[in-house]
Amino acid sequence: MSTSTAAVTTPLGGPSLPQERRLTTAIPGPRSQELLSRKADAVAAGVGHTVPIAAVAAGGGVVVDADGNSLIDLGSGIAVTTVGVAHPKVVEAIAAQAAQLTHTCFMISPYESYVEVAENLNRLTPGDHAKKSALFNSGAEAVENAVKIARKYTGKQAVVAFDHAYHGRTNLTMALTAKSMPYKSGFGPFASEIYRVPGSYPLRDGLSGADAAARAISMIEKQVGADNLAAVIIEPIQGEGGFVVPADGFLPAVVDWCRANGVVFIADEVQSGFARTGAMFASEHFSIVPDLITTAKGIAGGMPLAAVTGRADIMDATHTGGLGGTYGGNPVACAAALAALDAFENDGLIERAQQIEALLTARLGAMAASDPRIAEVRGLGAMIAIEFVDPTTGAPDGALTAAVAKACIAEGVIVLTCGTYGNVIRFLPPLSISDDLLTEGLDVLARALKTV
Repeated sequence: MSTSTAAVTTPLGGPSLPQERRLTTAIPGPRSQELLSRKADAVAAGVGHTVPIAAVAAGGGVVVDADGNSLIDLGSGIAVTTVGVAHPKVVEAIAAQAAQLTHTCFMISPYESYVEVAENLNRLTPGDHAKKSALFNSGAEAVENAVKIARKYTGKQAVVAFDHAYHGRTNLTMALTAKSMPYKSGFGPFASEIYRVPGSYPLRDGLSGADAAARAISMIEKQVGADNLAAVIIEPIQGEGGFVVPADGFLPAVVDWCRANGVVFIADEVQSGFARTGAMFASEHFSIVPDLITTAKGIAGGMPLAAVTGRADIMDATHTGGLGGTYGGNPVACAAALAALDAFENDGLIERAQQIEALLTARLGAMAASDPRIAEVRGLGAMIAIEFVDPTTGAPDGALTAAVAKACIAEGVIVLTCGTYGNVIRFLPPLSISDDLLTEGLDVLARALKTV
């Protein structure tokens, strides 16, 4: 079995786990196999898993399993542990809050930490206008509530989403999500008054941002009509759809059209928010100011929390009691969020994401230059992807992608796939990862590319 060595502690906090790739057994080892067997017996078959291990600890840039294997983490639990697993500030905040109170329900007995999270989100999200926030449990909940708010504010019903979109797994958010398998197949009928138009996918459509926006707007006007449209929702960088970065000018043109036509523009920053892209929010890269912004994933260092933040007049359109939920803005999750937000602002994490972008794009760009199966390296910050194709036809190559990811995992490197065609590997390392570990993870990827 293979072992690598790196610094014992991480540069940006986290448990003092050895920061190394270490394989003491094949993946999965016997203890992990035992848990996976129990999972098969006890857990619904629809709940899958990507990495066949029984995780017992994590921190910095590694995940440790029950067999003593230490895997390099290039997934962050799908962009959740951006500050790093068990960041000391987050751990301390969770412990202190749990000892004080774990729940009252904010709609019954309000508490300060919820208000403080809202105040921070109002301050940190794009735009200097008056804002308000509401807290929920998951990204899908945030999206669903953003749509509710937009419909209430405008008095209109239709909502436009885009090709390659992913917005969640609830009934409404499945309707917004583009990809059928595994997210939608067999689960219909879906919510009504949802329309889909093409967005901007430069590798595949070859359009400028202005031309892609004109195409989308034309379809919206012809097929929906601004008079019927409550909201347009889009991920500034599409996540599950393949880390698609729109061409310059696309998003500003769509925002301008929305403003001119009384349509609420919703930016879904569930995956791209909170320093992930080398800015606090991806919208900043495109110089857009959303009317509403949905957040989750990285917001609370691994605790379940989500939010809708937006223009105060839009947020206040809903009647009292129209928003909320029993667990939304749980005090332990809010305490974790305040600690995570402090880390994002004061621990150099935005700059760290920019450093990770430079390292990833340089290495992956070199691989792409010598391997025609890599059609594109794209993304921003610590949200980078490579798209695989058949070099002869340019067709998406999902089989190659799956084989490369499987080979990396077998060698102790956690990578995730995505894309409408399943032909994209995405890199979402925690910002606490060291350069040494990140480089070694890419070394493993390079070897996998040569052998698959």
